[in-house]
Amino acid sequence: MSLVNVYIFSQHSCYSEWIDFPRGDQHLPNGRLILGNNFSYDKCRRRFDLGDADYLRYHGMQEFDRAMQHLEAACGFMMSKHQYISRKDEGDRIIVFERGNLVFVFNFHWTNSYSDYRVGCLKPGKYRIVLDSDDPLFGGFNRIDHTAEYFSFEGWYNDRPRSFLVYAPSRTAVVYALVEDELKPVKSQG
Repeated sequence: MSLVNVYIFSQHSCYSEWIDFPRGDQHLPNGRLILGNNFSYDKCRRRFDLGDADYLRYHGMQEFDRAMQHLEAACGFMMSKHQYISRKDEGDRIIVFERGNLVFVFNFHWTNSYSDYRVGCLKPGKYRIVLDSDDPLFGGFNRIDHTAEYFSFEGWYNDRPRSFLVYAPSRTAVVYALVEDELKPVKSQG
């Protein structure tokens, strides 16, 4: 399962082993008995240390979470009133939506990557990648060029007045921002 899928569907609930919540025996109406675990807490625990282990993939998830928090701090997209889902394509397994001045492109397809994939947008201008789940820091394969610039062009697409073309690798999430809203690099203190 890819980092994107794990992050979205588990929301920090990743475990290296199975979880068994405390429960008693259950008697079904047909008389069948499903044995419980005698209300044991033995297998019911969260392992917050997993993200600190560099040799596990949970480390990449923790870094992705940090990057998401940084993106929110820089762009404030979570509190934005502008929210619009422009594409939900079952065949391509792609979801494209806008929140604030950001355009999110999720490719949930397990094998298909799409080059020159057209995504609708509201605002005109130049877009750049500000978050990419395929980054090696997050356990990804580094299939996207972060120096690329994406220019919107006029014309209605998916009920949006403009659009631009992107590369959407399989099992990734990429966030694009207008250059005016682009994250500024942090200068080192030293």
